[in-house]
Amino acid sequence: MATTQEQKATPNILNNTTTTTSSWADPLRNRPSVATVISAVDSFSDPPPNTTSTTKGIPVMTRAQTCHPLDPLSAAEISVAVATVRAAGATPEVRDSMRFVEVVLVEPDKQVVALADAYFFPPFQPSLLPRTKGGPLIPTKLPPRKARLVVYNKRSNETSIWIVELREVHAATRGGHHRGKVISSEVVPNVQPPMDAVEYAECEAAVKDFPPFREAMKRRGIEDMDLVMVDAWCVGYHSEADAPSRRLAKPLIFCRTESDCPMENGYARPVEGIHILVDMQNMEILEFEDRKLIPLPPADPLRNYTSGETRGGVDRSDVKPLQIIQPEGPSFRVNGHFIQWQKWNFRIGFTPREGLVIYSVAYIDGSRGRRPVAHRLSFVEMVVPYGDPNDPHYRKNAFDAGEDGLGKNAHSLKKGCDCLGYIKYFDAHFTNFNGGVETIENCVCLHEEDHGILWKHQDWRTGLAEVRRSRRLTVSFICTVANYEYGFFWHFYQDGKIEAEVKLTGILSLGALQPGESRKYGTTIAPGLYAPVHQHFFVARMDMAVDCKPGEAFNQVVEVDVKIEEPGKNNVHNNAFYAEEKLLKSESEAMRDCNPLSARHWIVRNTRTVNRTGQLTGYKLVPGSNCLPMAGSEAKFLRRAAFLKHNLWVTPYVPGEMHPGGEFPNQNPRVGEGLATWVQKNRSLEEADIVLWYVFGITHIPRLEDWPVMPVERIGFMLMPHGFFNCSPAVDVPPSASDLDDKENGMSAKPIQNGMIAKL
Repeated sequence: MATTQEQKATPNILNNTTTTTSSWADPLRNRPSVATVISAVDSFSDPPPNTTSTTKGIPVMTRAQTCHPLDPLSAAEISVAVATVRAAGATPEVRDSMRFVEVVLVEPDKQVVALADAYFFPPFQPSLLPRTKGGPLIPTKLPPRKARLVVYNKRSNETSIWIVELREVHAATRGGHHRGKVISSEVVPNVQPPMDAVEYAECEAAVKDFPPFREAMKRRGIEDMDLVMVDAWCVGYHSEADAPSRRLAKPLIFCRTESDCPMENGYARPVEGIHILVDMQNMEILEFEDRKLIPLPPADPLRNYTSGETRGGVDRSDVKPLQIIQPEGPSFRVNGHFIQWQKWNFRIGFTPREGLVIYSVAYIDGSRGRRPVAHRLSFVEMVVPYGDPNDPHYRKNAFDAGEDGLGKNAHSLKKGCDCLGYIKYFDAHFTNFNGGVETIENCVCLHEEDHGILWKHQDWRTGLAEVRRSRRLTVSFICTVANYEYGFFWHFYQDGKIEAEVKLTGILSLGALQPGESRKYGTTIAPGLYAPVHQHFFVARMDMAVDCKPGEAFNQVVEVDVKIEEPGKNNVHNNAFYAEEKLLKSESEAMRDCNPLSARHWIVRNTRTVNRTGQLTGYKLVPGSNCLPMAGSEAKFLRRAAFLKHNLWVTPYVPGEMHPGGEFPNQNPRVGEGLATWVQKNRSLEEADIVLWYVFGITHIPRLEDWPVMPVERIGFMLMPHGFFNCSPAVDVPPSASDLDDKENGMSAKPIQNGMIAKL
C-alpha cells in the first residue's frame, strides 16, 4: 500500500480501468489554507443554506448546513453511502458479495471546522479565523460531507476503501433514492478487516454443525448443542500460516450447565483440548483435532452472578435508596452534539471503532475568551495479551478496537445505566455487515456528578471556613467484547482538569484443569477452573491544541522529572529537590516511559503565549498507575503491538496517522506497522501541531474475589492546566445550595451518633 508520499496505480472497483489515487489511509492528506478552503467552498453549486430541492417529488435536504462538519453520520447518511457504493459495483456478483465493515465520517480539515464554528453554527466564533485585510470573506456554504467505507468482498476475500461525497441525503426515507457520489475506491492488498457480529454467529453455527466437533463434545458428556458457546477469536499473526490471504478464526469453546436458564454463566465451563481453525470467508472448518480429553470443570455452585435465587443466594436487604435529584435541571447545555458546561465547551462524536470521540475542547477564560485545549480526544486501540504459554491461551492477544470495534460493541444504556441524576443520552448509528443501518439507542451518557471537595480552607485565627464542592461533567459509553466489559469516561472539572478513565469489569476468561493440576500462570478459582494472568492496555490519542487556533502549530512537549539536589553548598541540609525540564525535540526523543520515582509528567506548551508571570502556558499529562508488557522482546503479539513498548509517543499531526497498530491489525504480517514506523521519520517537535499517544495498562493477577463477576477496576490519567490560567479557576465556584442551607439553619455536617443522626 502507498505511503503518504507515494501515489500508486490500483484496480478501480467501479469498472475494469486503473485509477491513480493517493494513500488510501489519508483522503484529506494536504491541509489547505483558510483562503483555499473559502475559495473551494464558494465554488460549490448547491442551493443556498436552509433550502430544499425536489427530486422526483421527494424532498431532499442539502447537507452542507444541516449538520456540523464533525457531527457523526446520521442513519440517512449511512444508508446513502452504502447504497452509493453498492450501486457502483461492477457486476451483480460484486454487489451481492459486498459486506460493510465500517462507514464513518471523513473528518474535514481543521480549517473547515474553524469556518463552520466561526460563521455557520452557534455559538458563532469568528475569532477562530485569522483577521484579514478588509474583513473576512465569508462563504455561503460549507463543503459537502463525506463518508469513508471499509468494504469486505466475501466472494474475492478483498478489502476496499471507498470515499463517498454526501452532497444530498434523502429527507423522507433511509433506504430509497440515494444522492451520493463515489470520489475514490481502492483495493487494499494483504489485509483483513475487523470481524463482525454476523460472522461470529455464523461461525458458532458452523462449528456446532460439524460432525467431528459433535463427537468430541459427546466424549465430554455433552450432546445438547444448545449448551455450547463458540466464541470466535481472531488468530492474530504467529507465522505465515496466519497470513491474511485467508480470513481465519480460532474459536474458544464453553459449555453451559442448564439450557433452560437464560441467566446461566456459560464462561464457567471452558472446553479445552479441541483445536479448531475456521475459514471465516466460506464458513468452513479447515482444521479440527481433538488433541486431549480434558474433563469439563464441574458445575461451580458460585458460578452465576445474577440476583438472588438465580444464583442460589440471597441479596442484601439493608441497602437504602440513594436518590440524585436536580430540581432545576442540569447545568450543562446541549445543542445537537455541542456541549457547554462550566466554561467548558466541546463536541461529541462516535465511530464504530473508537466509540466516543471528543472534539474541539476549549475553555472560556473571561476576557481572554475561548482558549483551545485539544482538537480531538479518543481511545484508538486496546490490546489484551495473556501470560499463559499453554494452548489456547498464548494466542489470546485481542486488539479489541482494531479487530472488533469498541463502538460497534457499545451498549444501549436503556438496558441499565450506571449514571445517576439528570442524564442526556445520544444515539449511535452504524452499518451492519449486510449494509443495513443499526441504531444503539442511549449509547452515550452525559451527566453531572458530585465529586467531593473541590477546595477548602479554615482560618484558625478567625474561625472562618470556606469550602466548595466539586462537580464534574462526565461523558461515557460502555461496551462488551466477549467476556469483558469496558467503560470509557471523559471527566471535565471546574478547575480546568480533564480526566480520562477506563473501568474494567465483566467475567474472567478461564481455562480448565486436569484433576489435581495447578498452573503457575494463573489463579485456581474453583475445582477444575483457573483464570490466566493477563494485561489490558489502552491507547489514548490526543490531538492537542493548547492556545492554538486551527491551522496554528505552536505547541511543544517538555518532560519533567523531580531531581534530588546533590549534597554541597546548594544543599547543606540535604533536603533540596527541584523539577528539571527537558524539551522533547524530535520523535525519537519522545518515546518515553512513566517513572513514578521521579514524579515524571509531560507538559504541552504553547511556544508563543505566556501567562502573567511570563511563563509559557500549558497543559500537563499526569500518569496514573501504569505498566509495560510482561513479555519478552520477541513475543509474537509485539509484532503487531510495537506501540506498547513505551508509555508515551509524540508525533506531529498528520491526518492519516490514526491507528497506532495500523488500520488493519487483524492477521497483520507487517512488523511494527503504525506508530512505531511513523516515528522513524524522526520529525521535529520543537514547534508543531502536537499529537500525544499515551499507552496505559493494568496487570491482572486474578483473585477469588474476581469470580463470578469482576468488580470494577479503574485506570486512567489526567490532563491538568499548568500555567494555563493566571490563578486557580476553582476560586469562583460558588458554595453549593446545601452548604448555604446548612449555614442558614445553624447546622453543619450531620454525623451519626449511637445510630442516630445528630444536629450540632
